[in-house]
Amino acid sequence: MKKSIFFGILVLTILSCKTASVSNTTVVNDTEKLPYFKASGTEPFWNISISEEQIVYKTPEDSIILPYVKPIFAMDSNVKLYRVKTESAEFTIQISQQECQNEMSGELSPYKVSVDYRKNKTSAFENIKGCGQYITDYRLHDIWVLEELNGKKISSEDFGKKFPMIEIYASTNKFSGFSGCNQMNGTLFSEKEKLRFINIVTTEMMCDNSYKETEYITTLQNITSYSIGENRLILSNPSGKKIIFKKID
Repeated sequence: MKKSIFFGILVLTILSCKTASVSNTTVVNDTEKLPYFKASGTEPFWNISISEEQIVYKTPEDSIILPYVKPIFAMDSNVKLYRVKTESAEFTIQISQQECQNEMSGELSPYKVSVDYRKNKTSAFENIKGCGQYITDYRLHDIWVLEELNGKKISSEDFGKKFPMIEIYASTNKFSGFSGCNQMNGTLFSEKEKLRFINIVTTEMMCDNSYKETEYITTLQNITSYSIGENRLILSNPSGKKIIFKKID
């Protein structure tokens, strides 16, 4: 009888531990939002991360979590302003697309960041400066094959037996691929919901003039935004959807 009671308690304890462990993991996965922008500075050391859920400011001694607010955009330059105010803190974060060099490491970043903040209503505003960069959407990191170009399904008449494909390396903001006749590579310009394919370089093979390689490359160069869903990468510009890729790996 004692053995049965002991065994029952042991089973319940194990099940309880497993349930708690699964529950904790699930909560973290469900609530965690990856940041799309990160910035940091020295003297004093600080960093800021911005996600679609919150803005987090950290120093070695402090951590302040602020609610997400939509940025205010400048009319004539790539400058964004986040203004957020709570009962305990007030922040104005300006992000400007200008090359920025870390004062200690010498590392270059594509954005300058200026932060004016105060921790309570009675304190004076302080200003800190640093460098930052947008984090390219990890979902782009894949191999994609062309499915539609300028609203039309492609066929062998457009590109022969091998359709254009592109491989995107999100961690380095680079891409490579096949454009219908030539090999190509280039770099990405990425911000939140924005995407541009720049510095495109191709080989110089003799190609069939009936193929749509030139149209494909020109359209790719004019892309400004993207969306991902149902194993498709949809590339657009202000005039609408231009390229649809299908995930193949």
